[in-house]
Amino acid sequence: MVHSACPPARRPKEYTLDELGAFHAHTGPYVVLGYRIGKFVRDTFCDDPFALSARVYCPSRSPERCMVDGIQCASGCTLGKGNIAVIDDADVRVEFFAHDRKIVIRPLPFTRPVRNTTYAREMDRLARQMYAAAESDLFVAAIG
Repeated sequence: MVHSACPPARRPKEYTLDELGAFHAHTGPYVVLGYRIGKFVRDTFCDDPFALSARVYCPSRSPERCMVDGIQCASGCTLGKGNIAVIDDADVRVEFFAHDRKIVIRPLPFTRPVRNTTYAREMDRLARQMYAAAESDLFVAAIG
């Protein structure tokens, strides 16, 4: 999948919350969750964005679908390269494949803030908490 005239770019290991917001147009819990999933997979499963592919199963609406942008940002699996697919499914999970191996990530449930006058502030607070949280507080991973 690497183009001979286009050497792979060096990607930073970490993106700040502000950089995620700039990529996605705002910061919210689902883009952060996707970023954390993609980063975990890149750090523990496969760091080569040309060997890695992903299938994201989530509802076809936001906010859940916002997870896809975070996954693209962190994992290097992108719609442009064609190594990520998004499948409309209520059972939210992400499958990554590399070198004949597979890892499945399932987000843990979390409570979204109630839409009221403090909604934006609470969503930002939740995104910041998720950005700093332990992976074990956000999702479970299974090889296989």
